[in-house]
Amino acid sequence: MFASHTFFALASLVASALGATYQQTDSHQGSGFLSSFSHQAIADPTHGRVNYVDQATALAQNLTFSSGDHFVIRADHTTVLSPSGPGRNSVRLQSNKQYTTHVTVWNIRHMPQGCATWPALWEVGADWPNQGEIDVLEGVNDQGPNQSTLHTNSGCSMPASRTQTGNSGSNNCDVAATNNAGCGVQANKANSYGPGFNSAGGGWYAMERTNSFIKVWFWSRNDGSVPSDVKNGATSINTDNWGTPYAFFPSQSCNIASHFGAHNIIINLTLCGDWAGAVFGQDGCPGNCVDYVNNNPSAFTNAYFDIQWLKIYG
Repeated sequence: MFASHTFFALASLVASALGATYQQTDSHQGSGFLSSFSHQAIADPTHGRVNYVDQATALAQNLTFSSGDHFVIRADHTTVLSPSGPGRNSVRLQSNKQYTTHVTVWNIRHMPQGCATWPALWEVGADWPNQGEIDVLEGVNDQGPNQSTLHTNSGCSMPASRTQTGNSGSNNCDVAATNNAGCGVQANKANSYGPGFNSAGGGWYAMERTNSFIKVWFWSRNDGSVPSDVKNGATSINTDNWGTPYAFFPSQSCNIASHFGAHNIIINLTLCGDWAGAVFGQDGCPGNCVDYVNNNPSAFTNAYFDIQWLKIYG
């Protein structure tokens, strides 16, 4: 009896000491993305002025390419489009694996910029919105800062006050009640998105999902506070050492286990569509969004992701 009590106490101490420790399960870099992610040549669900192409087309047109630790996906930037034809060729990638409790760490050098752009790094279940959506990096028309958002079915909301450095928008994550806006949090750093992100050399995004909470962090490239395990893509990480996240979504009024299923990771770039198109003019962009995309291919010269690596932990 004493021995079993002692063992239990030691086990508890070890568990407590480990905290939120995770081991690396997947590492994606360079050409490795081509075998771990699939190109989705589908109609854009957000009604953008894009034509998502398959992998063979993306490689042939240099819309997806790798060199060393550079993995680049981009929109076409050379073609003037016919108004009656398909949208601008672009890329949407989906991970072949699915994840529940996990951590992702993204090391990104450059993200798409320019009027009409709507880039995103996100995760989603097969049965949307019933299995939830987590937007890690998302925005439109170069308007920072970054916004991280949850999208769910009914019965998921966030407390008005919570431990985060970012600024909350709506606290109701239900897409039906918010016209698909969900519950978003804006980062507290201007260089977390768009031209500011790129001019700083990019940085690191990290997302932790458990049944108790979802957290998102951002560190700019030259941020002295970036944890060493994040910066180096370590094989073992401890999220308890990462400081206060800019976005914190606790489970107190949202049963994460029931609102979020197994998720695929998505990397995509759309143009115009339900968000970027709707606010195109008020964001200071010229004329009509669809006409702008059709007639100005050179405007999308900088509309690309350059990802150094993605590490996933479980």
